[in-house]
Amino acid sequence: MYDGMYYYDGRIRYSEVDSEGKLTIVSLLDYFQDCSTFHSEDLGLGVEYLREHGLVWVLASWQIVVERSPRLCERVEIGTAPYEFKAFMGMRNFAMTTPQGECLAKANSVWTLLDVNTGKPALPTEEMLNGYVIREKLDMEYAPRKIVIPGEGTRREPIVVKKHHLDTNHHVNNGQYVAMALEFVPEHFPIHQLRAEYKRQAFLDTVLVPRVAVGERSVTVDLSDEQGAMYFTAEFTA
Repeated sequence: MYDGMYYYDGRIRYSEVDSEGKLTIVSLLDYFQDCSTFHSEDLGLGVEYLREHGLVWVLASWQIVVERSPRLCERVEIGTAPYEFKAFMGMRNFAMTTPQGECLAKANSVWTLLDVNTGKPALPTEEMLNGYVIREKLDMEYAPRKIVIPGEGTRREPIVVKKHHLDTNHHVNNGQYVAMALEFVPEHFPIHQLRAEYKRQAFLDTVLVPRVAVGERSVTVDLSDEQGAMYFTAEFTA
């Protein structure tokens, strides 16, 4: 465990593992996202608080580094802590460890606070600044937030956003974007790092056109609409 983090305990479920019995990258992301949700709810700064104040936190980017994928039924501890507020942006670390202290994965994330009525960035409230205790940044190699797409990429079959892709904010959930991109990663590709950049919110019936670039040690997937507006980019690195 890392000092100062908010933690909860978990156990790897059958529904969260791949064909080899290891936790999937999407399920790992879900653990981290749930951890930040639990943290906010326990502070009284969760979904209802944001709704009452006309605010929403929108994810701008993920960087997740996997040291070892836990296996089915393995017990884990999931932690999170914010490490910086900068105007309307919030930065948050995550970690998954074993009860014995082995680090399984670390992550960095960048979030933007928006006014739901105007769609424009908003400053954190006094309750947020007082409630979220800033902790020291995790020791990890921080990658650039922007993802460079190598070449043109290969166009794939369009994806239509369905109801099951949406979350409580009625746009595509962060993990669902990654799940879409993961469909284009070759089987048995060993994912050591995921970088994800969120550029635009996609809603019900939005048509997303994938462009996929496969390299020796990386797979990059971009999701844009037919007019070329970019919604999401992911880079999976071995």
